Amino acid sequence: MTLTTLATVAAEGEQLRELPIPPVAFGLLALAGFGLLLLVTFAFRSVSTRH
Repeated sequence: MTLTTLATVAAEGEQLRELPIPPVAFGLLALAGFGLLLLVTFAFRSVSTRH
């Protein structure tokens, strides 16, 4: 790359993207997902002890 190309790329800077939902919502969605997995795990508890 030439020096002018590198200078142009450096001058533009980084493009920032906005999140589609607030950061707290990502945590709440993860918590809800893990809670759902916990319920599925408890649903299959003691399946191997049945006759």
